[in-house]
Amino acid sequence: MDKRLIVKILIILVPLELLLWYHVFNNSEGTSDNNLEEISDIRYYGKDFFLLEGTEIADSLKESRYDRLPLSLKNVVREPVWNLSKSSAGMSIRFLSNTTSINVKWTVLNNNKMPHMPESGIKGVDLYFNNNGKFQYLNTAIPSGIENEFLLMQNMSNEMREYKMFLPLYDGLVSIEIGIDSDSQILKADKNMAKPIIFYGTSITQGCCASRPGMVHTNIISRKLNVDVINFGFSGNGMMENPINELISESDPLLYVIECLPNMSSEQVTERTVPLVKTIREKHSKTPIILVENFIYDRSVLDMEDDEMITNKNKALRDEYIELINSGYDYVYYVEGDNANGEDYEGTNDTVHFNDLGYMRYADYLIGKFVEFGLINLTD
Repeated sequence: MDKRLIVKILIILVPLELLLWYHVFNNSEGTSDNNLEEISDIRYYGKDFFLLEGTEIADSLKESRYDRLPLSLKNVVREPVWNLSKSSAGMSIRFLSNTTSINVKWTVLNNNKMPHMPESGIKGVDLYFNNNGKFQYLNTAIPSGIENEFLLMQNMSNEMREYKMFLPLYDGLVSIEIGIDSDSQILKADKNMAKPIIFYGTSITQGCCASRPGMVHTNIISRKLNVDVINFGFSGNGMMENPINELISESDPLLYVIECLPNMSSEQVTERTVPLVKTIREKHSKTPIILVENFIYDRSVLDMEDDEMITNKNKALRDEYIELINSGYDYVYYVEGDNANGEDYEGTNDTVHFNDLGYMRYADYLIGKFVEFGLINLTD
């Protein structure tokens, strides 16, 4: 073929190909901005327009609004505990709006990543709405990095509704803003006047391996019982330590749930269980304290050393519980770990940390124990 003819053909075809690619790119669905460019009439509102739940510590006493420990403990607790306290596990924000769309902007502290937990659980945001007295899941804001923006809902009727957003489990939150239609209203929700439940525990308590923030058992229990739940879960570092014991004793909760055994040795359980209960009892003579065994890991069926370790820790906890009861301590309760996660060995992500199924089962198991002990009445 003549070279001059080839050149003429290329001159015609190349611009057509570029035009085709431009058309495909500009009309593709599911853009990285989650179609935010389609909604230009959005107004964002910050912390003055929503209620923060899952903490009783005043903003003025914290290094950051979304921390779980007061600044006064920064040089008191061990460094890993302080670093983990920067994660907003168990916290949520609640508001009312008649908007037809909901967006969220949030900035995380560290942009954490883990191989066994989805980023939606580590640093995403869950949206629920109040459907006849029960909070129902709507969508999850998927993170893309340190600074994030996500369209959660659109095409809604403009009724006034109550919404709840559960915050990241394994990353700190620097700021969060709610985006609504510019001609809509947003109102801060009223505070829940019921006493909260306080959990003190480990990575499981903090929510490790939950697919999204709403699926950790503390948040599930919060929704099911309509109470505020305060989460003092510290991954690998929930060890019944005195600074945390003293901090939680300053609150006046409905009850305490202590689930620290996965991070402790049997010797530590023997040394620290009674002092923890005594610390709480110095200020709360009748507030229920629930001591939870180490549940049986899936691998323990065949791993004999693992099975022996868990058996020894649980025996140490039971011995301390019996000592407390024999010493006249009332309103202390004991929860066994058997079947806390079902009987089919499908409730964990890595034989230790719960998956969403496991968290649902564990939440129901604990609620069942609360009822059995006469601590709550589900008919109220």
